[in-house]
Amino acid sequence: MNNPFSRRQVLLGTSVLTIATFLNSTSVFAKEMTNIKAPIAKKIPTTIKQLGRVRHDDYAWMRDEHWQDVLNDPKTLTPEIKQHIDAENAYTKAMFLDKTADLRTKLFEEMKGRIKEDDSSPPTKDGKFAYYRKYREGGQFPIIMRQSLADNGVVLGEKAIIDGDKEAKGLPFWKLNNWQQNKAQDIIAYAVDYEGARNCDIRFRNPETGDDLDYKIEDTTGEVVFAKDNRTVFYVKNDENVRPIKVMRHKIGDDPAKDILVYEEKDHAYFLGIGESSAGDYIFLISSASDNNEVRFLPLDNPTASPKLIAARKAGFEYHPDQAGEYFYFRTNKDKAIDYKIMRAPITNPEIVEWEDFIPYNTGTLIEDFGLYKNYLIRQEMYDALPRIVVFDLSTNKEHSIDFSEEAYDLNISGGFEFDTEITRFSYSSPTTPAQVFDYNMATRERKLLKTQEIPSGHNAQDYVVKRIFADSTDGAKVPVTLLYKKTTKIDGSAPLYLYGYGSYGISMPDGFNTNVLNLVNRGFITAIAHIRGGMERGYNWYLDGKLRNKQHTFSDFINSAEALIAAGYTKKGKIVAHGGSAGGLLMGVVVNQRPDLWAGIVAQVAFVDMMNTISDETLPLTPPEWTEWGDPIRNKDDYDTMAAYSPYDNVATRAYPPIYAQTALSDSQVTYWEPTKWIAKLRDTSPNAGPFLLDVNMEAGHGGAPGRFDRLHEIARYQAFMLWALDKK
Repeated sequence: MNNPFSRRQVLLGTSVLTIATFLNSTSVFAKEMTNIKAPIAKKIPTTIKQLGRVRHDDYAWMRDEHWQDVLNDPKTLTPEIKQHIDAENAYTKAMFLDKTADLRTKLFEEMKGRIKEDDSSPPTKDGKFAYYRKYREGGQFPIIMRQSLADNGVVLGEKAIIDGDKEAKGLPFWKLNNWQQNKAQDIIAYAVDYEGARNCDIRFRNPETGDDLDYKIEDTTGEVVFAKDNRTVFYVKNDENVRPIKVMRHKIGDDPAKDILVYEEKDHAYFLGIGESSAGDYIFLISSASDNNEVRFLPLDNPTASPKLIAARKAGFEYHPDQAGEYFYFRTNKDKAIDYKIMRAPITNPEIVEWEDFIPYNTGTLIEDFGLYKNYLIRQEMYDALPRIVVFDLSTNKEHSIDFSEEAYDLNISGGFEFDTEITRFSYSSPTTPAQVFDYNMATRERKLLKTQEIPSGHNAQDYVVKRIFADSTDGAKVPVTLLYKKTTKIDGSAPLYLYGYGSYGISMPDGFNTNVLNLVNRGFITAIAHIRGGMERGYNWYLDGKLRNKQHTFSDFINSAEALIAAGYTKKGKIVAHGGSAGGLLMGVVVNQRPDLWAGIVAQVAFVDMMNTISDETLPLTPPEWTEWGDPIRNKDDYDTMAAYSPYDNVATRAYPPIYAQTALSDSQVTYWEPTKWIAKLRDTSPNAGPFLLDVNMEAGHGGAPGRFDRLHEIARYQAFMLWALDKK
């Protein structure tokens, strides 16, 4: 359900500033805009007729006919399109980047100063070895380390098995998406994305010598599961549209052209993935849509066996399996358990009629995830937008929870490699508390603090305030909003406010420690996360109430969160900068159409703004799986009308839009580059005296932006500098 490939009105009846009023209040800004000419995109009128409806698109030409080639090699972009994008980047540079160069450098250095450059994670034991991730001082990329252990746990030696800085040297893009040791720990499979388009190459390395086998497996998701023979590998193959559709079986050392098809997903509305059970006895082949799934399994001690189906796919029915001992365990919504329960069935007879309740359904308590050890089941829950961890003893059938007392915080199970152990690992942080990593003894309930995030430039949690308020949305829903600000910040409406939101795919926004946002907080900002519908902070119904034909709730929740913060004296209208990425970029596009008067500026990162065209195009990678999230505008008139009412690109009009900064990337297969590019062109055409509207196109990255840790900080510095720059213009 939490789709790892996620991306992505009726104008509210509220008065907005007129263009004239807006320009009168920003006469210096208006003068500045006249000195630097924005690129004006040519218009080629295109009419789309669909379900008896008609829409018009003057900028459809910006979509490269051979967009799949562009994902893998941005240099193949059609010259005319590249010329326009180069002009947009040049305008953004002249209008904004050149003017904020010193500020961006300062913001970057402040963020960098909060990073321990030679940081490392606590080692995780796996038999006679332990693994950890570290960075070298000045290094951009992670280094995966392996320690050799004596029987008593003493470290005998260590070596780097993947050195990201060395691997990435001289390459325009390099991102380690996954790595996995086999059970004998004499082979490391690792997956690297070289373009940012989610197509990974898998290679195999001898961890002792550091040598790779002389071949690679291309066009994969990067997922890898080893069989118990230590030489058979399962992986997932992407098609030409970057859809994961085939599970393949590979014998290490063989030509990948000889790999065997294990299962192929024929329905493009489903994405295919794989996973290994906690006990390491089975592989699961998982076909997933946003509201249902279907799982097959086969034993890892018999890798040539045919996969067996557990339960057939059915709209609205989900089950997420794991295995320990003689049982499969399922996190499932069966029997109307909307927030999930845990059931189990014997492996020898896992048909759905044999499933029995194991952890009963508890209304209002969302089971987010679970994992298994030999003697324990551990689960992560969410209740009223706060997480907790619960440990269930499989031998005594007793359970206890791991709780924390802060007003808002983030909590995550990270587990480990070993199955027969009493130790699990989790991390904790809050908006004021740097991340802490604990080993937890599930038998004795003892917590052992392994690591606390170091802030080299210094951090005093007592200097800051964390608050949780609830905003009343349009229909009376109570929307949690988490605030962070300095104790010295006056709560009198004078403070600028940074408001972040997402609200899609059931993904909940964590309330963890974020060193980067301190740049704003230390400058007097109040920062806020709106936990709007479309996420699952308040349970699965919170998600259902913000999807499909309820999607307007997501946007209303964000707008009403802003209004509640104004009413409570935290800020005032026109002093709020809003930020969202991917589906959160859709949110930005809608709320700036519906309430342009609220915002000092909008940051729309890899923004899913051309949704009507995208969700009407079955050839795009993510479109078929998205119909259960947004609706199907190809076949259903009501879905079409619902989406058309809020689709950002389709609802652009002459309004007093605030400054908007849109970022995209040529190798983004999740939100294609032409969506923000068309949006900015249309905004500039319809509202030439508003904005300004800035487009920043990364010519060598994908949906996740730059892969290097310092390069990412430079990107964040751009967003933050834009926020400060936009507020200054107000």
